[in-house]
Amino acid sequence: MGDILFRLPETPVVPVSGKAAGYPVGRIFCVGRNYAAHAAEMGNEVDREAPFYFTKSAANAVLTGSVVPYPPGTENFHYEMELAVAIGAPVFRASIEEAAAAVFGYGCALDMTRRDVQIRERQKQRPWDLGKDLENGTVLAPLTKAADWGGPSGRRIWLEVNGENRQDASLDEMIWPVKEIICHLSGFYHLRPGDLILTGTPAGVGAVHSGDRMRGGIDGLEPVELALAAAE
Repeated sequence: MGDILFRLPETPVVPVSGKAAGYPVGRIFCVGRNYAAHAAEMGNEVDREAPFYFTKSAANAVLTGSVVPYPPGTENFHYEMELAVAIGAPVFRASIEEAAAAVFGYGCALDMTRRDVQIRERQKQRPWDLGKDLENGTVLAPLTKAADWGGPSGRRIWLEVNGENRQDASLDEMIWPVKEIICHLSGFYHLRPGDLILTGTPAGVGAVHSGDRMRGGIDGLEPVELALAAAE
């Protein structure tokens, strides 16, 4: 093949704590309603038969510390603090042991959401894409290798807006733990290095506005930060 007409935007390369090489992001899978309290605050019931997913474009992701504009098309822009799981080896129809071995590392992430749009589309039984897959809508902190962290058990997850605590929970509250998510998702996709899985958000989500600053963390991982540019 010869020359191409144009070049696509580069997808993020996420730093890895203590390493010179970064982790290039390929696909982003997100688990919906993985905390019972969050599902309840959104007026939904939890499906305990199997997890469900939506996807977000890697080209729309940004790294922690970014300053981004308030997005168009919404008047109810929400933060969702999440644990991100980075796949480091090919896996398909994984066992629990294979799922654990496939994890490269973990990181903090924000799943930013046009909540009004998401709810409107959901009520019409339409896809959530306009509400979820927005520019600058996934924010990624540096990854920590799995062997250097020790896993999610007992870890606190939290988020502050302008220094005020908004989300505060334990990763133990996840309905579907990491290894079970990988087992299930790998029954539908050949998971591969570059795949990120965002594992859902706890209760306490809410709206942010131009000029707000968000900072979230999980015990033992590097925090994630995002600022919305001041209104002009």
